[in-house]
Amino acid sequence: MAKIINYISESFEELKSNMTWPEWPEVQRLTIVVAIFSVLFALATWGVDEFFAKALAGFFNWIKA
Repeated sequence: MAKIINYISESFEELKSNMTWPEWPEVQRLTIVVAIFSVLFALATWGVDEFFAKALAGFFNWIKA
């Protein structure tokens, strides 16, 4: 148990002393970029899904006829 506590303690010390954290404006800007990219990616995925759903429905309707 002491090894686990020591590991966690050293990890926090590493994060505090040896990491360079971005400035708050950069964090905000990058968060907005990620949010916009996520929305665009979701819309693109939805569009491809709709296209293939309609294509498959059309194909199966064509086979039935």
